[in-house]
Amino acid sequence: MKTKILLFISLFSLLQYTQAQHSERLTPFATGLNEKKLENADIVIQQSINKNEIPGAVLGVVSMGKMVYLKAYGNKQTYPEVQPMSVNTIFDLASCTKPLATATSVMILIEKGLIGLNDNVASYLPGFSNFGVGKDEKQIKIIHLLTHTSGLPAYAPVSALEKRNGLPLPQVLTLYIDSCRREFEPGSNMKYSCLNYITLQHVVEVVSGKSLRDFCKENIFDVLNMTHTDFNPGEEMKLDCAPTEKQKNGLVLKGVVHDPLARVMNGGISGNAGLFSNANDLGILVAALMNGGEINGKRILSPLTVELMTTLPESLKKFGRTPGWDMSSAYSGCKGDLFSSSTYCHTGYTGTSIVIDPENDVAVILLTNRVHPIDKGSVAKLRASVANAVAGSINKKTHSEK
Repeated sequence: MKTKILLFISLFSLLQYTQAQHSERLTPFATGLNEKKLENADIVIQQSINKNEIPGAVLGVVSMGKMVYLKAYGNKQTYPEVQPMSVNTIFDLASCTKPLATATSVMILIEKGLIGLNDNVASYLPGFSNFGVGKDEKQIKIIHLLTHTSGLPAYAPVSALEKRNGLPLPQVLTLYIDSCRREFEPGSNMKYSCLNYITLQHVVEVVSGKSLRDFCKENIFDVLNMTHTDFNPGEEMKLDCAPTEKQKNGLVLKGVVHDPLARVMNGGISGNAGLFSNANDLGILVAALMNGGEINGKRILSPLTVELMTTLPESLKKFGRTPGWDMSSAYSGCKGDLFSSSTYCHTGYTGTSIVIDPENDVAVILLTNRVHPIDKGSVAKLRASVANAVAGSINKKTHSEK
């Protein structure tokens, strides 16, 4: 009897130790981060709120496949009434839609053998025009759309398109993108363009036979159990959304995409913007990318595909864009100054950003609704400051021994 009791005590102690070890892995210290130094991020975020640059924010830090730091600051809404921010608040991700939804969908189709990076866009979209004519024609390829080196203009004149009668607005926009003037020879320059990713959306939908929303849900969000991520949120999901800009009628956009082009596209389902999510869900997707496309036994991409998506193409390296992400272009300031050269990132107009450093196994998810209640907030400096605070918390010795 005594032996059984001792055995039970030993097993119980072992279980407690195992649980403690598992719990410890969720702390910043266990993943090589100094929690006291991480508080520097809290300070700069609060300073930004005090300056009325943003109403509030959510910060998530991911390492070793876990969310190790998650905090909410300030308010998610200040008009027409004040509502406090929560770590579960859902944000309009704006252009972070490009890498998280559209580029990831393209990569999945590449894995299936249905798309190739060097395929001509016109082979999927027959009405799509290339650069030049006759013998001088240069083919715009999938890789050019992904890296913003296609020559398509940055945006489309939404107000002018809305005045065209007789055709649905999504069709009018498609016709505009197919035929608008190409600004440079593909591969010769880089111009960040929402039209690139709306075109990629069309390619994904033609090849898969599904809407971008359904394709992402089936192949990314449902696979990873991202239950608070979607285009065009339903009424229940809207309750948790951070509102963005106040409209002329006095109402704020809440759960309705802020980007005008995305609003034209089928109720907010667009390749350039329109995805909504919260920090916890984004932490899962980010952790999967940092782990070679798999997390918790669920895989969305192969390790080689993640490498392709997060590496500068040799022929286009000088432009600083990977097939989906930013590494060193003029738009990569959100990385700050301290993360490694292998860091990739993306920002969203509404005030969202994601920074992933695979070398140090650390990612920063910073979510704000800087356009609330009026589009005058600024987060450029805040993004870099938060990135530096997180990078500065890395304990190299501890981290290298993980």
